[in-house]
Amino acid sequence: MKILIVEDNFICRKLLISMLSKFGECHVAVNGEEAISAFKDSFTAQYDLVCLDINMPIKNGMEALKEMREFENTIGVASPGFVKIIMTTGLDDKRNILDSFKEQCDGYLIKPIHADKLSELLTSLGLV
Repeated sequence: MKILIVEDNFICRKLLISMLSKFGECHVAVNGEEAISAFKDSFTAQYDLVCLDINMPIKNGMEALKEMREFENTIGVASPGFVKIIMTTGLDDKRNILDSFKEQCDGYLIKPIHADKLSELLTSLGLV
């Protein structure tokens, strides 16, 4: 599995790499702008999973999620062919959760991320 971890916090980024590296190759972006660039650049060897924080500098995760889905639509990728995108965030309010699913995220995990919850979600999404 090819994974893009989008996280501006060093500790959270390291924890996600630690949890996900057993499932595949992990790449990292530290803000939404970098994430969108990596996402578009790698689309021929497409990511299977993107873990996306919401609160980030330059471009936030919600903006990145929306642009990633728009890019997929533009190049003709139809659901369920979308890359799986999980929001990994400290925001647990209804508005952010609903907005994320409205923009077609596939899962929502609240920090601190627990390995068992992450593994359970990956299994339910058919990634492991």
